[in-house]
Amino acid sequence: MSKIKIFALGGLNENGKNMYVAQVDDNIFVFDAGLKYPSANMLGIDYIIPKFDYLIENKKKIRGIFLTHAHAGNIGAMPDIMKELSDVPVYATKFTMMVLKMELEKYNIGATNLKEIRPHSKLDIAGFSIFPIAVTHSIPETVAFVLYTDDGAIVYATDFVFDSAMLGAYKTDIGKLAYVGKQGVLCLMAESSYAYREGHTSPYHRISNDVWNLFNKTDDRVIISLIPEHVYRIQEIFDQVSRAKRKVVLMGKKLQRLVSYASESHYLDFDPSIIGDLSNINDKDVVILTSDDKDKSFANLEKIISRYDKYITLKEGDTVFIAEPVYPGNEKKIAKIMDDLSRLDVNVVTLSFNNHVLHHPSSEDLMQMINLMSPKYYFPIKGEYRYQYMNAGVAEQAGMDYNNVLLKLNGDVINFVNGKLVDKPEHIDADEILIDGTSSDDIGDLVLKDRELLSKNGIVIVSATIDKKTKKIIASPQILTRGFIYVKDNLDIVEKSEAISKEVIEECINGKKVDFSGIKNKIRERLGNYFNEETGSIPMIITVILEI
Repeated sequence: MSKIKIFALGGLNENGKNMYVAQVDDNIFVFDAGLKYPSANMLGIDYIIPKFDYLIENKKKIRGIFLTHAHAGNIGAMPDIMKELSDVPVYATKFTMMVLKMELEKYNIGATNLKEIRPHSKLDIAGFSIFPIAVTHSIPETVAFVLYTDDGAIVYATDFVFDSAMLGAYKTDIGKLAYVGKQGVLCLMAESSYAYREGHTSPYHRISNDVWNLFNKTDDRVIISLIPEHVYRIQEIFDQVSRAKRKVVLMGKKLQRLVSYASESHYLDFDPSIIGDLSNINDKDVVILTSDDKDKSFANLEKIISRYDKYITLKEGDTVFIAEPVYPGNEKKIAKIMDDLSRLDVNVVTLSFNNHVLHHPSSEDLMQMINLMSPKYYFPIKGEYRYQYMNAGVAEQAGMDYNNVLLKLNGDVINFVNGKLVDKPEHIDADEILIDGTSSDDIGDLVLKDRELLSKNGIVIVSATIDKKTKKIIASPQILTRGFIYVKDNLDIVEKSEAISKEVIEECINGKKVDFSGIKNKIRERLGNYFNEETGSIPMIITVILEI
């Protein structure tokens, strides 16, 4: 019998940043390592990853990182993590591994421990059996992982739908899922994103009819914005482009490489003659696919709207189709894009959230998975806490005992001893790392607060020069401002600020000694109070004192 711990380093009460840990005695198994996108107030932050100090501290116990599929929310943190955990084995299916290698190559990260796996091919690792099972998602070769223990299986099943029409590399092996359920499942982990939706997700995740109707409504150029890793969506678009006898142009190296690889490996099936090039970009009936990378959603589309794109200039009659549904969190951005496009006399088409969803399980899909698995315990994962709570309600509808449904937050540890849940409060530090640019160093809350202060109130720099020998002021304090006040209209404030600064400097010169720390603190305090009285805001104040 064993002691089992299950917890999340990211992914609970949030969208993205998925990373879940199952620890069986002294063996650690990590499932997914994703990123999430920053909110509007996280100025300058490109993306956010889980804080993985626990994994660094327990590096020797890690038996592997197991990736379910190649979306940023599940593999986006890998380049940053592999800088610290380069020796840890990483397991993924062929397609997921290809996308991961593209990301590592972009950051010049070498990896020697990447291990390609196949669905339904058992892995024997450190005396444990891990079984990947094919499930249906918008990207090829998505898998759920089954970790067998002496006390029953731990099943990590995130990002799936039940859709019998999706075949090949997208097909769910229901027989294998049912077989695992009959063997005995200790804990099932399933996502919560659409737990509030009644019924099945299928067929509302398909857009073929929408694309065909769009092509029938316009004979002019169509620009489609999508996420490149949603390969099934690309297949749907290609099918309708071929049916309409149009050409399609792929914009962006990542999208081009992904489509090329997917075609060569038979994940995408299309007639190569439909693919055009830059010479077709201004053809009347061309279809242009544009996509974004992990750093900023809709960045390429915004570049086109701002006329900064080297190749695409919008013109009257164009139609822009945003091939991702409006969902909580991106409404404002899509609304602004629609407004900007309308100003350019361009038609814009979006997918409504009520009739179009992504490839994630709704309530009936979740209940079907629960019935197949028949778990002893159920752990709702992935999604805001309200959706986790609704997922718990779905489990009760499916016959689960309320006491066996485990609602947790990041870092909260679920303990099993000899197959039984132990009420033992335990928490692991599960913070987040804010990434700016290519640095993997955490930006931190203090830097964000400084950026927020600068964005709201601007900056004031006070500079003065003191004689090194006599300690007298040679050059009186000067005020330089950026983003605070318009100097020409507020000369009185500038002059008063310079007078206050000079007064403070003289106070802090004691004989032949200068209290530089006192100057800095007192100028910040007195100018801050003065600015607050005069303008109602306090800018960032920096003091520079030179001795010559």
